[in-house]
Formats: sequence, C-alpha cells, structure tokens
Amino acid sequence: MSPLPATIPAIVRTRIRAAARRRTAPTPEEAERRALQLRLLSLLLQYPDSELANGRGQLARAVAALRPSPAAAELTTFMDWFARQEPDVLQRHYVEMFDLRRKSSLYLTYYLHGDTRRRGMALLALAQRYRAAGWEIDGGELPDHLPVVLEFAALAGPGRGEAPLRQHRRGLELIHHALTDAGSPYRHLLGALRELLPPPTEADLAAVAELAAEGPPAEDVGLDPYGSGEFAPPGTFTPPEPAAPTVVAPAHEEDTP
Repeated sequence: MSPLPATIPAIVRTRIRAAARRRTAPTPEEAERRALQLRLLSLLLQYPDSELANGRGQLARAVAALRPSPAAAELTTFMDWFARQEPDVLQRHYVEMFDLRRKSSLYLTYYLHGDTRRRGMALLALAQRYRAAGWEIDGGELPDHLPVVLEFAALAGPGRGEAPLRQHRRGLELIHHALTDAGSPYRHLLGALRELLPPPTEADLAAVAELAAEGPPAEDVGLDPYGSGEFAPPGTFTPPEPAAPTVVAPAHEEDTP
C-alpha cells in the first residue's frame, strides 16, 4: 500500500490503515475449501511412501475438483508430474530436495532461529500451541515440520491455525526459492502455499536474501556445528549438553579460620 499523503488528518490516516489491515472472515464454504487445500499440501509434502504413491489417483481427483484459483493451478501442475512418476523416482527426488539440499529443508524453526538454543524454545512453543488447541502429534516428526504445520492449519482454521505459517513466512519463501533454483516440481506446492498466505513484505524479501547469503543464526557453544557450505537443519533438535558440576575441594582443617 502506498504511503498516505501528509495532508490527510491523523485520525483518518489511522482509520484507513486499520481498514486496510482488517480481514474479512471467510464463509464456511471458503474455510472448508481452504482447509482442503492445506490438507492436500500437507499430504503431498510428505515422503512419498507406498501408501501415498498408491493414493495418487484419489489425490489427483481431489485436486481436479478444486475451484479454479492460483493455488489450485499450482497444485494441478504439481499433480500432473507427481501422478506420472514411478514411486522410486519420487522417493529419490524427495530425499534429494528435502533431506540432502540444505536450503530446502522442511523444518521451519531452523530458518528463524538457526542452530541456537532459541530453536528448542520455538519447538516447545509450537508443541504447546498444538496441545492448547486439543491436538497431539504422534511424535514421528518435530512440530515444525511443514506437513505437520499445514495439517494443524487445516484443522484449527485461518486464525490461530495458520499463525505458525505466517510466523515462518520468510522460511517458506527461502524454501520456494531453493526449489525453484533446483527446478523441482515441488516448487509448485510452495507456490500454492504462497498464494494462500498474505504476500511477503519488502522486509521479508530483504531478510530472505540475507538468509540465503549468510544462513540462519549460529551458536557454537554447546552445539555441534554443521560445518562449512550450505546450512542444514537437523532432523531432530538436540539440546546442548549440560555443563559438568563444579567440584570444590573440601577445606583442610588448617585452612579453616
């Protein structure tokens, strides 16, 4: 939104800005369509094991039935590729994109907090958010894994459910850029998600460029560094080892005053 002229009275400027920020509540039908798209993204961003590969026909029909939209178009483009590949090809491509390419990992808190103690707190806060909404993850994945975050968004709705996605907007942008640079069809899934979220701000884009160039925050004390080159989040978060207790030698009698 372009800056407002200085000649507009302050109260009018304030109310115009407030109106620009105010969101229209979705209708039940719109909320249902949005939840379906988020759930499809959650499923399609999971490892393509045999169960997911065998369900491609059903997923393709669900995508084809979506109401036309930019997000639906991105999903359709991905599904056209996904449905044609052999299962072993899908699995190799997934591992290459999300397990071996460090800047397109699906663990969102890493992009915001890096290899620091703050990441552990962020993971705990996410798990607490899920529990407060009455939702427990099974422990197979960390709470910041993008398919988990998307599933929560689909279940809990646009407000509190999508808050973690908005919080990690910059990480999502970086993943999209990395997949686009790699020419991966998975870029269309991140493209669909971008269409469902508010557009990135100029500050977001500047932060993404800096993150791509320098990597996320680092903290070497008590943590294992990832080494040189591109950054990579771990599959699991390992908190730093507690410091050994300080041992004080007992005082000798002659030292006692």
